[in-house]
Amino acid sequence: MAEKFNYSLPSGFNIELLPGAKRLEQKIMGIMVKVFEKYGFSPIETPAVERLEVLQAKGNQGDNILYGITPLTPDNHDNEESRALKFDQTVPLAAYIARHLHQIQFPFARYQMDMVFRGERAKTGRYRQFRQCDIDVVGREKLSLLYDAQIPAIIYEIFQQLGIGKFIIRVNNRKILTGFFDNLQIGEKRIKECIKIIDTLEKVGETRVKQELEKIGMSAEISDLVMAFINLKGTNAEIFQQLETNFSTITNATFQLGIQELKEVMTGVRSLQVPEENCQIDLSIARGLDYYTGTVYETTLVGHESLGSICSGGRYEELVGLFAGEKLPGVGISIGLTRLLGKLLDLGILQPLSPSPAQVMILNMQSELMAEYLQIAQRLRAQDINVLVNFDPKPIKKQLDYANKLQIPVCLLIGSNEYENSVAQLKNMRSGEQISVPLASIEAEIMSLLRGIPS
Repeated sequence: MAEKFNYSLPSGFNIELLPGAKRLEQKIMGIMVKVFEKYGFSPIETPAVERLEVLQAKGNQGDNILYGITPLTPDNHDNEESRALKFDQTVPLAAYIARHLHQIQFPFARYQMDMVFRGERAKTGRYRQFRQCDIDVVGREKLSLLYDAQIPAIIYEIFQQLGIGKFIIRVNNRKILTGFFDNLQIGEKRIKECIKIIDTLEKVGETRVKQELEKIGMSAEISDLVMAFINLKGTNAEIFQQLETNFSTITNATFQLGIQELKEVMTGVRSLQVPEENCQIDLSIARGLDYYTGTVYETTLVGHESLGSICSGGRYEELVGLFAGEKLPGVGISIGLTRLLGKLLDLGILQPLSPSPAQVMILNMQSELMAEYLQIAQRLRAQDINVLVNFDPKPIKKQLDYANKLQIPVCLLIGSNEYENSVAQLKNMRSGEQISVPLASIEAEIMSLLRGIPS
């Protein structure tokens, strides 16, 4: 009797995809890579495992979700140092820059599409292993705000090409929020608490946010003022106008600098021809993480706001200079592709691709003609046509059923009669139509047929 094993996936690691969904994921990554590289970003990859002290360098930000690495064999000598799996791409980026500080050119623009690991509670839409797609531009001592402006252009181009429907890239500047709260003279610690509370607005609603603000000592009057401020509505120009008129009494230098930076960023966004309907100022966007110091972004899918942000990030001043010991300001965004893809498939916004990349299947009509089938397959592949040759001598109906299940659009049939007359039968699997074509021009005939079949 065979030994029984529990081969179900460990909790939180349910990242396996069927071929059609995996092909869709690769297509999405291909779109991202193409857009990233159009804007001059270069690829890097960092190890899944880093030294524990490196991953803990940001303080206790990731301590509660780290997966440690321990050899299974007790007498393994490779245990002199503690290691863990990376939980994001940012700390490894900081370590990468420190390791290659004198080999890379600044500003350093990189993209990365690695798996990351988080030992947090597994639930629907939250994974312990997932693919995170990041871009960052890192400068030395300073970094132009035009890089901040370029980020929405990249997000816009990616999501336009994905065809996922209307989306809004919402932009703010943390200095505006910091300066606003500083003007209330509530102290630095409370400023950070307020920003973190504001960051929960979409999850908990206005009433809860006001309650939380009052819990930390804000009066009802001040809470109302906060809500009025972060809920400013209108076009981007109208929001700037309201900031300058309704809040003209705020002379706080940080507040004014935030407005100036946001204006510069949004001017750049407009120059990069991102439609305003897709990129809007939203003063409620806070990005609760303390390391964000300027521009912040969150992207939401209209009609599916419950998904939360599908792409987010912002500017930081100190984060990646952690190990290099110098100021390395940066700006970046992250797309949690595993979670996003799962949600888009569940909602029917995207559909899996066909299970097979093959465009043509050559049927095995007669095994003695296999040499001819293989030669034709190579001719087609030389023209970048994906070909699957059926080596099994099954009945034609079963072979056609197999092609249908794999959603292969064209089947090529050559029996003894076709071989003697130097022709082939091409069957359009979408329409069911079958035509006879000369073998000498088979490449051109198939390419013409494929152009007429919807992908």
